[in-house]
Amino acid sequence: MDKQLKRDHLYMKMARTWAENSYCVRRQVGALMVRDNMIISDGFNGTPSGFENICEDENNVSKPYVLHAEANAITKIARSNNSSNGATLYVTASPCMECSKLIIQSGIKRVVYGEKYRLMDGVELLERAGIRVDFMPFDEQ
Repeated sequence: MDKQLKRDHLYMKMARTWAENSYCVRRQVGALMVRDNMIISDGFNGTPSGFENICEDENNVSKPYVLHAEANAITKIARSNNSSNGATLYVTASPCMECSKLIIQSGIKRVVYGEKYRLMDGVELLERAGIRVDFMPFDEQ
């Protein structure tokens, strides 16, 4: 296994572990942002800071203000002195359309994801924008 592929496997494994921080019941998603072989940001899906850690309503539907793991990683780096320009984002589920727009605007150059979501329009947008997108199923990790 080449060096980059080995790193990809390790970072995806770490993103899966990071997803366990999520309080969401329906789906726990984790994300790691890496540049120059260094983790520069992380995120998991959940409610905004200061909100109760309950992601679903009484009908088990995600609340509209729940943030996705990618959005949390991107906004976290925006508050730091670091830059996401040229980074790779490792995320346990394929990005949605809204997160894909944030990924494009943040300068991320590569996305590696481990599970396909029911809608793949976000991945299609990333590819259209020239961002390298790699699917790494969990059974290959």
